[in-house]
Amino acid sequence: MQDEKIIDLYWARSQQAITETGAKYGRYCRTVAWNILYSDLDAEECVNDTWLHAWNAMPPERPRILKAFLGKITRNLALNRYEKEHAAKRGGGETELCLDELDGILSGSGDDAAAAVDRMALTAALDRFLGDLKKEERQIFLQRYWYMCPVREIAERFGYSESKTKMLLLRLRGKLRVQLEKEGFVL
Repeated sequence: MQDEKIIDLYWARSQQAITETGAKYGRYCRTVAWNILYSDLDAEECVNDTWLHAWNAMPPERPRILKAFLGKITRNLALNRYEKEHAAKRGGGETELCLDELDGILSGSGDDAAAAVDRMALTAALDRFLGDLKKEERQIFLQRYWYMCPVREIAERFGYSESKTKMLLLRLRGKLRVQLEKEGFVL
C-alpha cells in the first residue's frame, strides 16, 4: 500500500493503519531499534511503541515521508530506552561507541530557550554538512551515526575494509568539526 493511503487510514482512525504500517515498515523499524539496543525483545517493544506514537501523532501531523517519520520515532524511543537502561556507562556496545565518537563534536545542553535555539542552529549546520557530502559519504555517515550500524556492516555494504571505513568516518568527523567551528560552534 502506498504511504499516502496509509496516512489516510491514520487520519480516518482505522485500525488497518497499524497493520499496513507494520507490513510495510516493521522490518525497517525493528532494524533501527535493534542497531541501538541489540535486543530483539527491546527492539520489538520499541516498534510497538512506534505504532502507538504514530497513531497519537496522526492527526494532527501529516508526515511528508512516512518512512522517515517512523524511523525518527523508533530511533528516539530506542535511544531513550538505551539511556534509561545504561544510566551508568557499562560495557562497550555499538550505540555507546557511536555516541562516544561524536561526543567531542556534538555535546548536549539543557532544555532552556537558548539551548533550543542552539539545537535548531546545530540541526541546520548538520543539514548543510550532510548536503555538502558526496552521496556515498553521506550514506556512510548516516548509517553510522543515525542508524548506528556497526562499522563491519557498513564496510560490507559499501565493499570497503573495516579500516578504510573507520578512516573515512574519522575524516568525516574531522570535516564536521571544522565546519561547525567555522560556523561559530564552541566544541
